[in-house]
Amino acid sequence: MGEMLAAAVPMVRTLNLEFVEVTPERAVLRLPDQPDYHNHIGGPHAGAMFTLAESASGAIVLKAFGDQLSRAVPLAVRAEIGYKKLAMGPVTATATLGRPVAEVVAELDEGGRPEFPVDIAIHREDGAVTGEMTVVWTLRPNG
Repeated sequence: MGEMLAAAVPMVRTLNLEFVEVTPERAVLRLPDQPDYHNHIGGPHAGAMFTLAESASGAIVLKAFGDQLSRAVPLAVRAEIGYKKLAMGPVTATATLGRPVAEVVAELDEGGRPEFPVDIAIHREDGAVTGEMTVVWTLRPNG
């Protein structure tokens, strides 16, 4: 999964994101501590953390709905992020799917364009949550 996303999404490669775990229910990605992507106080830049979280959401979407790609394309519809605590050093994003896969696929089967949230927590190495994000995705039918 990591190699596929790195090939398809240049920002994954640019930020050197690491794929820790990817299942249809959960994806965990890590942003290493890299001075080139620091902000003015020496922690990971907000844009890098946004990209980390959005990439975790994309990984879970591809894992959960990869078998639907012949008939629908996954697209991010909207995203909201809240920065909760100071992030320093490497950070990890844990994404969870907000609707059952079968429910989303059933809506697609009925001719709909299902939307579903992916919730992501960004945390420091000490476990403190530094940010929370929700990305709403859709499966847009082809054609």
